[in-house]
Amino acid sequence: MADIEEARKQFQRIDADGDGFITAAEFKSALAQGGDWNVTESVAETIIAQRDLNDDKVLSFDEFWAYLSK
Repeated sequence: MADIEEARKQFQRIDADGDGFITAAEFKSALAQGGDWNVTESVAETIIAQRDLNDDKVLSFDEFWAYLSK
């Protein structure tokens, strides 16, 4: 299980515009910054959709935490 404070830091790092949600574009950008993860926008959208509990096409912190704490 992930530590919630570390998860908040990761979430805030990925949420580039600070609006409280991770979009596919932000997720794609965060993966690219890691170096080895060069994914398309479509792949990023699919990853987000698999974890998006309310189908609003973005991840809230609660959705992000639900995924990490499984």
